[in-house]
Amino acid sequence: MLDAHRLRIFRAVVASGSVNRAAANLGYTPSAISQHLGVLQRETGLRLLERDGRGITPTVTGRLLADEAAAVLERLAALESMVADLREGRVGSLAVNYFASAGAAWIPPVVATLTREFPELRVDLRLIELVDDHHATPDLEIFVRDSASGPPRGYDVRPVLDDPYLVVLPSSHRLAARDAVPLRELADDAWVDNDYGRGPCRQVVLDACTSVGFSPGFQVETPDYPTAISFVAAGIGITVVPRLGIGTLPTGLVAVPIVDPSPTRHIAVRVRESLRDNPAARRFVDLLLDQVGVRSVQYA
Repeated sequence: MLDAHRLRIFRAVVASGSVNRAAANLGYTPSAISQHLGVLQRETGLRLLERDGRGITPTVTGRLLADEAAAVLERLAALESMVADLREGRVGSLAVNYFASAGAAWIPPVVATLTREFPELRVDLRLIELVDDHHATPDLEIFVRDSASGPPRGYDVRPVLDDPYLVVLPSSHRLAARDAVPLRELADDAWVDNDYGRGPCRQVVLDACTSVGFSPGFQVETPDYPTAISFVAAGIGITVVPRLGIGTLPTGLVAVPIVDPSPTRHIAVRVRESLRDNPAARRFVDLLLDQVGVRSVQYA
């Protein structure tokens, strides 16, 4: 079994590029650091470091181990913190993932109220778009349900909101005065993409377009809804955005509902099963649903 303490020392050496610097940073002697590295290499049966001039550098294998150890050590640190919180009678901490438009609309008031009610609670917020495989799995996550994948294991899932898409276009556009626009009538327009991360929100739109026989003609790719809307304001084309992501439109733009079909993303919140009785987690979900307009919460 690998020793977490030695993994931390190994990562410190990799980060500093020197046994001496790592020793100074950690408060150890260089010989103690070297001994820990030697034991770690014997435990793994791998060559983890090699000389590079006067310093050292990780081997390819060593770099891989250091990277993979990051997520393990992060989760262990969170676990140790939780144990300390529970030992002291505190509620603990919550790691919360969310996507950008949900964050702008819901997260600030939810967290503001939660931290007032649980002043010793630590809330670790992460934007889903920036989360990678090295991050620990969240305690709670606001996410868009993907019909192609099954329900997440180890979590209770609660529907939050069905969020329909609207087309954002100039007020001078031929369709701007409509109460609703059939999706097929947008087939010949120049489109501005708003999710080059190719996430589930984008796929909802592409699937709807496919169902009526066309693929959008993207002229520009942008990373988010506000940027895409700015391109529409500049006259580049139109963009299709979920209602929650529209915000305040610039002067000269309108947002019109789409029909036949009406693309809709299904937003949900998932809570780790082990936190079903956690008062802060339950309160977070209550506050979230209150923001959306749902007054009660049931756990499966």
